[in-house]
Amino acid sequence: DYRFERVWFWGCIQGLRGAYYIAEGLGPNRAAPRSRLYSLNCLDWSLLTPATKEMLALAEQLKGRFQGDPSFEYHLAEINAEAAARLAEGGREPVIKEEARLIATIEQIDREVAIVPRGAFVKTPLGSVHENRHFEGLSLLEAKKLSSYFHFTEPVNLKNKTLQEKADLDPSTDFLDSLEHDIPRGSWSIQLEKGGTVVVLRSLLWLGLTFYHVPKTKQFGYVYFGTGEKNLDLPFML
Repeated sequence: DYRFERVWFWGCIQGLRGAYYIAEGLGPNRAAPRSRLYSLNCLDWSLLTPATKEMLALAEQLKGRFQGDPSFEYHLAEINAEAAARLAEGGREPVIKEEARLIATIEQIDREVAIVPRGAFVKTPLGSVHENRHFEGLSLLEAKKLSSYFHFTEPVNLKNKTLQEKADLDPSTDFLDSLEHDIPRGSWSIQLEKGGTVVVLRSLLWLGLTFYHVPKTKQFGYVYFGTGEKNLDLPFML
């Protein structure tokens, strides 16, 4: 119905009374904002609205498990009196629906731990991002390094690099942030599975996010199966 060029199964956020199954629809430009859909039964899908800055800020205040009911309301007065007062001043109810929290959580996970192998996508001189037809997979040696994987979102660290540091980068493939400088250090676990034929990366920051890549092939992807809660204790666990 939405005429997507491709649809990815993103994963599942488990609530207390039900689970949200998430899919992402992509257009020709892979870096453009993605359309997201959710379902409670994998049959009926609803389109989610794009995440706003306010939505992300409010969702960060919420702690604990998802309920599994999109219409469930969190009362901000019980969580953050300041945020509730600001909303009340603007003539809005100091509540946030679980659907808004779901939108913000998916956006946050995508920004922080959605990853792709280096070279899998190319940036054209016009700024659009497409799948690299010449990508044949990482070698086994490269696949074991964190620097061979990029965050599939708007770069942050890349803009702060000096011209000397950028001199060795290929602008068509090195246009994203590498995982090697992620904070806290040690937030990724790399493992070789099936006798070294599959490389698996797991995020310790968002427990449940798993990425895989089969070296020397075009096969890679990630999926999230978790509670939608960030592991804020990670710095103390490392």
